Amino acid sequence: MRLKITWFHQIINDTLAAMGERVVKRGRPKGVTTSDPVVAQAFGAAVRAARLDAGIAQEELAHKAGVERSHMGKIERGEHMPTLGLALKIARALGIGAADLVRETEASLPDEYRG
Repeated sequence: MRLKITWFHQIINDTLAAMGERVVKRGRPKGVTTSDPVVAQAFGAAVRAARLDAGIAQEELAHKAGVERSHMGKIERGEHMPTLGLALKIARALGIGAADLVRETEASLPDEYRG
């Protein structure tokens, strides 16, 4: 004997319909950050110092790292914290190791940030 479970099918259909109506917004909500501004500014200063030492224009560094110049400017100003992957690309574009960038970042941080 085969049971008809129409109510179950209706619940599944309603759930799937509701899921389809959901709007997924990309990115973070306005005003929410995932990085500490003190660390972001220290990292940006380390990138800028290394870039100036290498005699590379910001636009050239951005091109070599594969990002927009405006994004590189935001990184250098401490407005954006790059992902680890992008930090590695920036270091490579500068011709230095990522550890050097991190070391310079740590050196300029306040004592409460250093271990």
